[in-house]
Amino acid sequence: MKLNLPVRKAILLRRTYEAPAEGRAGKIRLDFNENTTGCSLAARKALARLTAKQIATYPEYEAPTRKLARYFHVTPDELLLTNGGDDALRVFFDTFVEPRTDVLICEPTFPMYRYYAEIAGARVKVLRYGPNMEFPFDDAVTALRQKPRLFFLANPNNPTGTLVPGSAVQKLLRAATNTVVVLDEAYAEFSPESAVPWVRRYPHLFVARTFSKAEGMAGLRLGAVIGQRDSLAFVRRAMPPYPVNLAALAAGVAAVEERKTITRYVRDVKRLRSWLARELQRRGVRVFPSAANFLLADFGKSGPAFFQELARRNILVRERSHDLGPGFARITIGTQTELKQLLRILGPTGRR
Repeated sequence: MKLNLPVRKAILLRRTYEAPAEGRAGKIRLDFNENTTGCSLAARKALARLTAKQIATYPEYEAPTRKLARYFHVTPDELLLTNGGDDALRVFFDTFVEPRTDVLICEPTFPMYRYYAEIAGARVKVLRYGPNMEFPFDDAVTALRQKPRLFFLANPNNPTGTLVPGSAVQKLLRAATNTVVVLDEAYAEFSPESAVPWVRRYPHLFVARTFSKAEGMAGLRLGAVIGQRDSLAFVRRAMPPYPVNLAALAAGVAAVEERKTITRYVRDVKRLRSWLARELQRRGVRVFPSAANFLLADFGKSGPAFFQELARRNILVRERSHDLGPGFARITIGTQTELKQLLRILGPTGRR
C-alpha cells in the first residue's frame, strides 16, 4: 500500500534533527559540554534508594519542586520542572507561538530554537554575532521594536561562550515589552550573572535552566523554567501532567541538597577554563572569552586535520566548520588530565 499520510507542511519542509554523535562510551568527551566527572555520589545514592513500588507509581511533584525552588532562590509557583532543558524551550512554542508569527534568535547559537520554530511554522528572524563573537545589541533593540512573539537568548551563548552583561539584558527587556523573552541559562553556574532575580520585575521574562551541565545529569533529563507566577501559569497549561520522571526528581533533589560536588566542579571548570585558554593561546590558537564550561577556539587552516587526529585518538570535540568555518571547534572543559591529552596532540607550536 502506498504511504499517504497527512503530514504537516512544516515537518515535510525540514530534516529530522539527528544527535551529532553516537558510540561515545569510553572516549574523552569534550564535545557535548557534559560534566565529564559525572554526577554526585549523593545523586547516585538517591537513585539506588528508589524502590520497585516507587518506580511503579506516577511521580509526585510538590515536595521536589519546593526543594528545587530553594536551590534557585524562587518560590514553588515561580518554578516549572521539565523533561530536560530542551523541553524547557519547547514549551514556549506550545504556549505562545502560532504559525507565521515571528521568533527572534541570534546565531550562531543553540540550534533547538530554530528547530522548534520551524516545526511550529513560525518565521525565524535572525541576528548575527560579530566577527569577535560580540552580541549585536543595537540590531537586537531594533528587532525587538518590531514586536516578535518570542526572543531567545542563550546567556552565556552556545557555541561562543560569550555573555551579554546584565545591564544590556535589562535594556533589551525594556525594549521588548510586547515580546516574550526567554533567557536560556544552561551554563549560568559558570557565569558571574543570572537573570533569575529579575523575573518578578519583568513579567515577560522567563529563564530556562538545565541539570545536564553543572549537576552532571544529562542522562536523566531534568530542566526547569523560572518566571513570574502569573506569567508562568500560562506556560503550565501547555505541559502534560507528568513531564519529569521519578529518577530525575530524586537525583536532582539529592544533588542540590548536597551541593558541595556542584560547587567543586564549577570551581574546577573556571580554573581549567582559564588555564586551557592560556595554553591554547601560547600555541597560537585564537580563543574567545567564555563564561561557560567550554571554549570556542579557532585552530586555523590546520584545524580540520587536527580534529581528525583527535578523533583517531578517541578525543571528541565539537567541530563548527558548518557554521563558523574550517578550524573552529568548541571544546568542553574536562578534567586537567583529559585536556592535557588534547594539548599533547596539538603539540608545543599548535601545528599551524
